[in-house]
Amino acid sequence: MRRTSENSRTGDWSRRGFAGGLAGGIASFATPQVAQAQQHTVRLPLAVSTYSYWHLRGEKFPIEKVIEDAAAIGFDGVEILHRQMPEESPAYLTKLKRLAFERGLSLPMLSIHQDFVFPDAASREKHIAHTVRCVEMAARMGIPAVRLNSGRWKTVPSFDDLMKVKGDEPPLKGYVEQDAIDWCVESIRKCLPACEREGVMLCLENHWGLTTKVENVLAIHKAVSSPWLGVNVDTGNYPGDPYEGLARLAPVATIVQAKTYYGGGVWYSLDLDYPRIAKILRGAGFHGWVSLEMEGKEEAATAVRKSYGVLRKAFA
Repeated sequence: MRRTSENSRTGDWSRRGFAGGLAGGIASFATPQVAQAQQHTVRLPLAVSTYSYWHLRGEKFPIEKVIEDAAAIGFDGVEILHRQMPEESPAYLTKLKRLAFERGLSLPMLSIHQDFVFPDAASREKHIAHTVRCVEMAARMGIPAVRLNSGRWKTVPSFDDLMKVKGDEPPLKGYVEQDAIDWCVESIRKCLPACEREGVMLCLENHWGLTTKVENVLAIHKAVSSPWLGVNVDTGNYPGDPYEGLARLAPVATIVQAKTYYGGGVWYSLDLDYPRIAKILRGAGFHGWVSLEMEGKEEAATAVRKSYGVLRKAFA
């Protein structure tokens, strides 16, 4: 009996070795062109941000309903907007995690609002503490990334007015842009021990403010120089040509937020060419999540489904 068992195991390993060798042999015949084509046709996972259902105004749309809708439409995940959460209790966080799991969805990112552009160190410390708390919440929900803002000078008090000047905000008197970059770098570094402990990345967005400029996103990312800081590339946050900005950020992209504007945008509208954007991202070797941010005035019930069709076709 023992000899039979040993022979069986030997035969099993022989078959596995043969199969593995055969697979490797077949793969070796693939031309570089075929390998490249296979790489460029990988189906990218699509998420929908809860922001698509609630644009920071009026009654908050329940995140639970976004999860249900996302599953029904065919999304792979849901990005959660922190400000949309009615509470932060452990029971609520684990409830969202359970609901997503039951519907076969991932929760790829928690989008938070914080601001590191303050001359006052104590003010920056408050936002550092907020960021660390959000990292810990993300870990409880099984979320691997937190969307990070740089912040802004606030010399243009109203965000609506900031949109009118396309994020071109002058520094506070007595300071220069490099000061703000240095504050961001220092603040992000203070958050990194929590990121490493909890296994949650920070993803810096090209958001209106200091990081309206692509060069500032790249400067902060390079200066921090940590595997725990990635880049969240937003397809709509560019004062100029979005495709030029996307091409510059694509090589460092960790996750992408894809804007649509059905019904006209709240602040502006763009007619984005997503097949072209997909080509830019794939050319840079991007294989991560694409998360929809529907920012139009049309009802989410119809606009999100339309947006899914556009993105699925472009990134399929």
